[in-house]
Amino acid sequence: MTVIVTGGAGFIGSNFIFYILKKHPDYRIICLDKLTYAGNLSTLKYVMDLPNFRFVKADICDREAVDKLFGEEKPDMVVNFAAESHVDRSIEDPEVFLRTNVIGTSVLMDACRKYGIIRYHQVSTDEVYGDLLLDRPEMFFTETTPIHTSSPYSASKASADLLVLAYHRTYGLPVTISRCSNNYGPYHFPEKLIPLMIANALNDKPLPVYGKGENVRDWLYVEDHCKAIDLIIHKGTVGEVYNIGGHNEMRNIDIVKLICRELNKPESLITYVTDRKGHDMRYAIDPTKIHNELGWLPETKFADGIKKTIDWYLNNRDWWEEIINGEYRNYYEKMYANR
Repeated sequence: MTVIVTGGAGFIGSNFIFYILKKHPDYRIICLDKLTYAGNLSTLKYVMDLPNFRFVKADICDREAVDKLFGEEKPDMVVNFAAESHVDRSIEDPEVFLRTNVIGTSVLMDACRKYGIIRYHQVSTDEVYGDLLLDRPEMFFTETTPIHTSSPYSASKASADLLVLAYHRTYGLPVTISRCSNNYGPYHFPEKLIPLMIANALNDKPLPVYGKGENVRDWLYVEDHCKAIDLIIHKGTVGEVYNIGGHNEMRNIDIVKLICRELNKPESLITYVTDRKGHDMRYAIDPTKIHNELGWLPETKFADGIKKTIDWYLNNRDWWEEIINGEYRNYYEKMYANR
């Protein structure tokens, strides 16, 4: 089986590559990544020389490059993690999100149509549903919850989802979509909440919290997410959407305080900043469908997952410190200078 994984130098994509190479050692994995600011090739250094792994630096919006790769590799499956995903950046510059998240998706699916695949999987987000009320804890997102986006980022992901389903209906492309809650774990780019708080706390820097920190997210350990996608691409029903949630709802402020306790840092580092525009209050996913159809349930409790995550950042300071100082951007040149 040959699988193209786009965005595989990013957080979830790299963890998925590690999981698949371990779970399916006979598979050939091709990572296609543009290496934008959030793509870090050093994350993949432990698999770069494996005979069944190949890295290709290219933009999913580049039709010529994508067509060339598909022609060379004749993939059986495509799993699309490639996306601009930071909400704050989407508010500042929506156009790049539309280009990558919508146009890039269409380029990939056109190549899938041309060369034939047994599965195209779109990795989406629970943010396409908008948000839930804090005082209605019994409410959850299901696959039939209407799309109600709040940011240019979530609107671009919702647009891509609709396009994927349209390609399935119009062209018969064998697709699946997963919508996940907030992920956390190793190799998380340190602009997101958990790694940012860990890095700042370790350096005794302020811990910026939006508003009062009362926004609630449903946290999913990244390996649990990878296991779910593996099940979907192999056993999921073509044309279906699957929600993947962690059943780990936490307020942002409680997570920040927990990180302070784990690292023995004072809560006085917490700094409340002006809230994000259109900031969703609560996300919570009902994963009943994927549990009933594929037998998946999250295995990692937040209390355990956050400790594992903090330990990873403590033991891999070089990885995130190189990102903070910008050195990680030079890794590609170092890797390929003599090749």
